[in-house]
Amino acid sequence: MKFDLKADFPLSGSAVSIKKEIDEFFSDYDKNVLNRGPSQKRAKITWSLCGEDLYKLHIVSGSNNRAHNHLPRIKKAWNIKIGKKYHVSGGKGTKIEKYKIEFELEKESLKEITIPFAEVKLKGKQATIILKDVTEEFLRRNYIDRMINLVREKVENQYYEGKGEFWKPIWQSPEKKPMWSKDPTEEMIKLGWIKQGPTKGKWFYRPQAVAILKAMEEIAIKEVLKPLGFQEIIASHVVPFDIWLKTGHLEGMPGEFYYVAEPVTRDVEKWQRFIDLMKITKDVSFDELNKNLSTPQAGICYAQCPVIYWSFKGKTIAEKSLPVLVYDNTANSCRYESGGRHGIERVDEFHRIEPIYIGTREQLLDIRGKLLERYQHVFNDILDIEWRMAWVTPWYMKQAGKIGDTIKQDTGTIDFEAYMPYRGSRRDSEWLEFQNLSILGDKYIKAFNIKAQKSELWSGCSGIGLERWASAFLAQKGLDPNKWPPRFKKHLKELPEGIEFL
Repeated sequence: MKFDLKADFPLSGSAVSIKKEIDEFFSDYDKNVLNRGPSQKRAKITWSLCGEDLYKLHIVSGSNNRAHNHLPRIKKAWNIKIGKKYHVSGGKGTKIEKYKIEFELEKESLKEITIPFAEVKLKGKQATIILKDVTEEFLRRNYIDRMINLVREKVENQYYEGKGEFWKPIWQSPEKKPMWSKDPTEEMIKLGWIKQGPTKGKWFYRPQAVAILKAMEEIAIKEVLKPLGFQEIIASHVVPFDIWLKTGHLEGMPGEFYYVAEPVTRDVEKWQRFIDLMKITKDVSFDELNKNLSTPQAGICYAQCPVIYWSFKGKTIAEKSLPVLVYDNTANSCRYESGGRHGIERVDEFHRIEPIYIGTREQLLDIRGKLLERYQHVFNDILDIEWRMAWVTPWYMKQAGKIGDTIKQDTGTIDFEAYMPYRGSRRDSEWLEFQNLSILGDKYIKAFNIKAQKSELWSGCSGIGLERWASAFLAQKGLDPNKWPPRFKKHLKELPEGIEFL
């Protein structure tokens, strides 16, 4: 790597009379600070006086001695050695005229890329970032390292874009004869059990459909979570951006969130014109509305886990409380699916239970095993569906050797998929991912600085989507309660009559 920095270093007074002393200062800094100790590449600083009170600095360095790190050090050393003695301070308002950073990539870029704040040039495996007219504060905030990493990430991503997930089967249930091959969503619409919601990707569930979803909720809690000792909590479902920044959600999927905008004020006078326009036009003036809305700084729940982790932020958990087993069951999760919506199984608003587990590596592996047993019991013995399990990992992680070959691996995600007869044959159709189970290592533990008295902590989650469970069940078992498995009917003895429309 090569760091080539040109900067303006302003002074508080004239340097003409002490130029010799300043030359000695920079020469000494070059020898005893910039080039002190072993280095793969010798660094170099050159300086020149421009007018009476401005020095032009040029610092060239390698990866072990990054040029921008020296600006605050020079400023500090200057004010100790020059400022105090000659009453001429330096470095206030330092401005970077140009900063060129060259570094090697693992692979050649397949196309041009762009990043904020800089020009990016690519030639073979060589990348160059050029910044102009940025402040010293910009450099101090560690943006440079993040920009280098972003270029590398964008190039790496080009090699797995469109390849989807790495998918490795683990286990599959025996084939089971479906009761029908119709789309349950379409049939429930015809029966009046559900109605498409007032906005895209939402549904209105009438009593019959609600009874099915509530049965799934009861099964999940009574047959999976309670036997394992999970305790219910209630989390806020408006999530501030700083939480999503820590979990990585905000940079990973900003196009999938529903954002929350707070009113700027409750003052009736401020809202009067908006109200008056609405009374006259019987319509919403969005231009007027926007005047009284703040810029969003939060979003609606995407998954419950980020806020649950936030609740443990900076806490030290007593050993006797490990493992922590909690779940939230109150959220309406919202995700903007755009063109990917279908039926009640792929929606913008859905209902899910989110179990979170925090403990030692050994405790989490034990919990995963017990959760697998409970899920198998539910899907085999109660719902009696045809399903399978698979390791799923982004393709680039597989290429990097971050995916194991068996269920014995520690971290990662297991997907549970159900055969959907209305989509076609078992072999050729897409199965529905209706459940997952993850161990995430210390990713969120470190992000929120969660500790234990003695142990090293890991965490995991296993979101239970009620619509997904219902879709998998109804696609195979149909809508006739007489054909539903006996053990499921213990949780839903009969469907309500519902509402008859004339």
